[in-house]
Amino acid sequence: MAQPHDLRRLEELGLNSSAPPGQLLYDGWLLRLLPGQAKRARSVNAVYPSTLALTDKIRYCEALYRQQGLPMIFRITPFSEPSGLDAELQALGYPRFDTTAVEAAEIPASLGDPEPADSLPLADWVQAVGALRGSPSPFREAHLARLQSSPLPLVPRVVRHEGQIVATGLTIVEDGWAGLFDIVTAAAARKQGFGRRIVASLLQAAHGLGARQAYLQVSADNTPARRLYAQFGFTERYQYWYRGHVEHE
Repeated sequence: MAQPHDLRRLEELGLNSSAPPGQLLYDGWLLRLLPGQAKRARSVNAVYPSTLALTDKIRYCEALYRQQGLPMIFRITPFSEPSGLDAELQALGYPRFDTTAVEAAEIPASLGDPEPADSLPLADWVQAVGALRGSPSPFREAHLARLQSSPLPLVPRVVRHEGQIVATGLTIVEDGWAGLFDIVTAAAARKQGFGRRIVASLLQAAHGLGARQAYLQVSADNTPARRLYAQFGFTERYQYWYRGHVEHE
């Protein structure tokens, strides 16, 4: 069974893989300020112990995010500091939404002979992801900026069917771990094995880069996706969620 320090490291890996070009540290809180679709890149992550009064810190964040033209979002994990942050935000009227499961698995030495997925230049791959999601241009630009700023090895992949891109995925490798991100399948192409092809291809690529364990983040209520990941041995390690005054995306 994973120990608390192992889960904290898993949380660090997820934060590193989604680090935006601009972020600030404020009394132990990581303030991320990149506009775009990824809430992990535009939310407060309370990762280290605090010294200032909690109400003062929340007011400071509210003013900063308002100044930046961003909605005020807090990302809450089992490791958030101080431990009473979630309850305080609830008392202040911050609604909870988007509960997400962090899952992990060992990467097998062999995945058999999975059907291939194609590599794609990062900028083209971001456009493919945006097309499948229906993301507006500013979100795509923010997505590309975040990935281009990463110092970590990353592998973008796509699956084509009848000449069209029907699925995407990305792996980012750090410290023997591979994070799987942006696993998206076109609505009309689901339940045809394309998602499985993407996951297998990403794990195979990650193993080639030295990763022996993998993790991913999936909506807790996304039963079809979690069933797919379970086929590769992924199990839940912990959950996180958001609190904020925004329309749920």
